[in-house]
Amino acid sequence: MERGGGKRWRVSRRRSEALRFAGVRGQRRRRRCPTVFGEAVTASREVTRSMLEKRSAPETHEPAAPLISVRGVSKSFGTNRVLKKIDLDVYPQEVVVIIGPSGSGKSTLLRCLNLLETVDEGEIVVDGVRLTDPKTDVDAVRRELGMVFQHFHLFPHMTVLENLILAPMKVRRRPRDAAVADARELLRKVGLADKEDAYPDALSGGQQQRVAIARALMMKPKAMLFDEPTSALDPEMVKEVLDVMKSLAREGMTMVVVTHEMGFAREVGDRVVFMDQGEIVEVGTPEAIFSRPQNPRTQTFLSKIL
Repeated sequence: MERGGGKRWRVSRRRSEALRFAGVRGQRRRRRCPTVFGEAVTASREVTRSMLEKRSAPETHEPAAPLISVRGVSKSFGTNRVLKKIDLDVYPQEVVVIIGPSGSGKSTLLRCLNLLETVDEGEIVVDGVRLTDPKTDVDAVRRELGMVFQHFHLFPHMTVLENLILAPMKVRRRPRDAAVADARELLRKVGLADKEDAYPDALSGGQQQRVAIARALMMKPKAMLFDEPTSALDPEMVKEVLDVMKSLAREGMTMVVVTHEMGFAREVGDRVVFMDQGEIVEVGTPEAIFSRPQNPRTQTFLSKIL
């Protein structure tokens, strides 16, 4: 949808400010938004799960457009070029898992998908809207993409329930009763129905991350971005977070996941993307990448971790 084509992209200055308030700690210092949200996937965009189980982009007489499209994206920090001409499409209801060594540009690419990091060149399109167009209301597009970070980013002075209902009430003007009902349903879904009155510091790392996932889902995003969501967790807490993510994948949530959890990538991913030195080196099905990698760099990486 073109930006000027409807109310969904016409966000007032006040609502944009509310979005930043609801999702940002340290906004004035960093100008980064650690929590971003979206709306529900529309029926017209639905692609059957059976298509995606073929482990390739959906093939129909009228192929579905990518929900997220990246073309020629490059990014540098000073003299360090961390992304080099990246091309990637993510289709509705697809789970794309990005793997690779530390420092390969995985997290930077993920953060560029909603312009938490600006790009030096290239184009990013989200649901038909060119995010890299200076005229685009970036805050409005970000609502389409929920994001979960390594370190949870929960508001420590708010209860679990208050963390969940803040953004829908401030940004969407959702009535409190409706927001509370949604929050309780999501807490039940992630196995934390009894924690709504708890504060974040009373929860384990795994519980905090599940709250963070529920909070992102409160805005009914079209896609979820996960930036190494288990890397800060103790080993015994990893499974509970991965189980929630697997449940989302089964329900058809479009997901882009940066992770070192190779078992998750093999089991849940529709496609696996291997990155190294700022480049996408190889893309394929989990079976192809893990059992028959073609590129020597992929082979070397997997030989060290599997």
